[in-house]
Amino acid sequence: MDKLPQLIDTLGRVHSDLRLSVTDRCNIRCFYCMPSEVVRFLPRDQILSFEEITRFVRIVAPLGIDRVRLTGGEPLVRTHLHELVAMLAGVGGIDDIALTTNGVLLAEQAADLKRAGLHRLNISLDTLDPVKFERLTRRRLLDRVLTGIDRACEVGFRQIRLNAIAIRGETEVEVVPLVKFARQRNLELRFIEFMPLDADGRWQPDQVLSGAALRKIVEHNFGPLRPAPRQDASQPAVDYLFANGDRVGFIHPVSRPFCESCNRLRLTAEGQIRNCLFSHQEWDARALMREGASDAELQAMVREAIHHKAPGHGIDTAEFVRPQRAMYQIGG
Repeated sequence: MDKLPQLIDTLGRVHSDLRLSVTDRCNIRCFYCMPSEVVRFLPRDQILSFEEITRFVRIVAPLGIDRVRLTGGEPLVRTHLHELVAMLAGVGGIDDIALTTNGVLLAEQAADLKRAGLHRLNISLDTLDPVKFERLTRRRLLDRVLTGIDRACEVGFRQIRLNAIAIRGETEVEVVPLVKFARQRNLELRFIEFMPLDADGRWQPDQVLSGAALRKIVEHNFGPLRPAPRQDASQPAVDYLFANGDRVGFIHPVSRPFCESCNRLRLTAEGQIRNCLFSHQEWDARALMREGASDAELQAMVREAIHHKAPGHGIDTAEFVRPQRAMYQIGG
């Protein structure tokens, strides 16, 4: 593969990570992401095909993209997703393929995904309480999520992380059970501050349970934490180690934004390039591909998107304007 000039924005941030949504559909209805009812999903013909997705990845790999994370919606509701994983694993220059999932369909698909070339998993798990799980997700599916986690552990992915959204008034009592659950299974747990990406538009700053507050809860119950060496300079999490070396992480997009080290590019399920999760501008890669554009034309569009990347998302400022799309419509 011939290398081309890297994707570097006006602030010198080098982009190497592609967040790739494969669907806006989901099989649960978490209140911090989706509306409870009357969800209007994209028509099937507007969603990128596996071939179009693979072409886009093949186009951006020479520009320095070497990591891909599949997101949604819930990516596992996309039929035969392991086939896409295999196609991406065959793209030269892609060294790491990861997946973010709610885990509901993971037990049935974990083995096929691993064989296809999936390296890492992030599994959403906000609570171990079935009653609270139903209230948060509006579905009675916790048992299936836990079965999926156990199956993923059996299959043996390179890395499995658990992601818990941190919401004031909800998460405090979940910290100890979740930490114990993760450590018993030798899994990394990361708490993620609640962001203004809910479909109902009801997010308020006082609902954010900060990473600093969470760390205090963890240390109160499990003893002092020591800073962990950063595994990746651009990683969003600040990681800490327990006395025995177990790892826990805190992602602070609201209280301590990490935009200065962001290396992520995004492609929505219908082929819109976004240079930030909170961007108000998109570039239509699907239209170019379906109009017969060359690889060079698509690469030029990607470079334009990166060139227009803002210094930060601005959640922590009075000027912040939330995007019109919810999380499930963008891709986590």
